[in-house]
Amino acid sequence: MSIVAIESMASLSTDLFYDILRRLDGPTLASAACACATFCSISREERLWENVCSSMWPSTNREDVKGLISSIGGFRKFYADCFPLIVNKEVTEHQWNGYLEYPEELTEAEYYGDINVLESISPLDFVSIVDIRYGDKTICSKVLWGIPNANGSNSWFYNCPFRIDLLTYAARDDDNESEVTLSVSDGLPPIISIEKERKDGKMWKELRDGLRLSWIVVNRKVKQAANLASWCPLGGQRHWPTDKDFVIRFGSVLPAKDILPCQVVECILIMKFRVMNTEDEGVETTLKLTELSMQLEDMEGAHVNGRNSLLILKEALSCRRSKNYSEVLESCHLYSKVQSELKEEKMRNESRLDRLCILCGIAAFVTFWYYIL
Repeated sequence: MSIVAIESMASLSTDLFYDILRRLDGPTLASAACACATFCSISREERLWENVCSSMWPSTNREDVKGLISSIGGFRKFYADCFPLIVNKEVTEHQWNGYLEYPEELTEAEYYGDINVLESISPLDFVSIVDIRYGDKTICSKVLWGIPNANGSNSWFYNCPFRIDLLTYAARDDDNESEVTLSVSDGLPPIISIEKERKDGKMWKELRDGLRLSWIVVNRKVKQAANLASWCPLGGQRHWPTDKDFVIRFGSVLPAKDILPCQVVECILIMKFRVMNTEDEGVETTLKLTELSMQLEDMEGAHVNGRNSLLILKEALSCRRSKNYSEVLESCHLYSKVQSELKEEKMRNESRLDRLCILCGIAAFVTFWYYIL
């Protein structure tokens, strides 16, 4: 069989190039766009990036989400914003003097927040696009328009701990209200008994290695988007608070400069599964997703209130990101390390203060009896 050499790529059909490029994933398509002018021109086609986004984030297949993405710049921009994950290594640049101190007394304006700033950041402008994968299968796709329990006249939201329970608040026009479950047919290892799982932890290891979470936050007003999840789990707890619960933690480190004294906060995304059936009950092992939530915590582990959370989320949409997952993990681990050091330093300071109080008490006692006797 003879092979005919192709002298120039220009002799090939553009439709052929398009057919080749539409089969590529996002990173490969982006690399191909840098190969030649022809590929660069074709890769600007929105339909290619729509296919890439729908493959990676099934929630983007919804018509309302497609309209949202088109309104903020298109699928190509959406992928460029949301595929890289948030990286924040500035935590080491801040000097921790003892422990973080918040003002003891707040003025009325400080307590209720800057009205002008809050008016420019409406909770209704934020949209959450969430997808959960186990292995190669998407097990949950949800879209939440706005932030629940938040509106312009609700001061309770701005001053209470910020938290979004995604399973509690169904997205508008979401017809898929069925329970999210995982079973042996999805690739889970069977649980013979809870006692055996407690010893070998096989199910926990499978969940930790197989689960992937994407939590994209979009601000419709500023036309920006970012993925606040770490994609892979950062940690978790086995059998908490009962033997049948698996708690898995995802998240990212977000900038809070000029918003909080700690300058950075942790976005914590919690996913909780409960064992509904085991093999010893005569049915296949089944897990049910019982919680999927987001909350922000500062360096001391205190929950960030609604007002500051809105400001932080807005800043997060324009912060630095990276396609290097090891760099993302390093950023999260660095935050945990500094947080642990801060807690240890606070405990040492409190211990010194306790000893000083004891010594002062002893000195006062001795002085008292010295003058009495």
